[in-house]
Amino acid sequence: MPTVEIHGYAIVSDNDCIADEAGRTPDILRNDADWAYFQAELNRSAVTVLGRLGHEANPNPKGRLRMILSSSASGLERRADSWWWNPEALPWDQAICTVLPDGGRVAVPGGRRVFDLFLAIGYDAFHLTRAEGTLVPNGVTVFSGCREGVSAEAVLSERGLRADDRRILDPAGPVSLTIWRNGHRNS
Repeated sequence: MPTVEIHGYAIVSDNDCIADEAGRTPDILRNDADWAYFQAELNRSAVTVLGRLGHEANPNPKGRLRMILSSSASGLERRADSWWWNPEALPWDQAICTVLPDGGRVAVPGGRRVFDLFLAIGYDAFHLTRAEGTLVPNGVTVFSGCREGVSAEAVLSERGLRADDRRILDPAGPVSLTIWRNGHRNS
């Protein structure tokens, strides 16, 4: 199998939310410095994997290769706009070998079901940005495990990922970034 690196990307509130209760990204989680970092990371990636709702909500003006998770796919289907993948019908290893036969970096920007799926598959790195001092009442948490009062950091640590040093992307927020790396995989 070709070498594939899986990198997750999320900006979260202090209560570990990525979206409001309607599933939309609130303005308090939109930050220019984080967006610039995220776009640079997408440029380094060979494919972006996201859920159907995220795909529909976020245009793809740069025409980046996308892989959309959807139960409407029969397994892995090449459609006009992207690859569509149903993880219940085709295992990850088989799907990614078709999409990236030569390997490469996989960017995973969510949503929660996608983040949870890749917790099971295994991240090489998770880029966790925190909009400090913010709360999203009744919001959608980054991982299902966060709904029980467990932090995103604890979820990542439980999966064997270890934190790099925290760095500030935007001191005005502040908005900070910590990259969590899997010490058992090459990243």
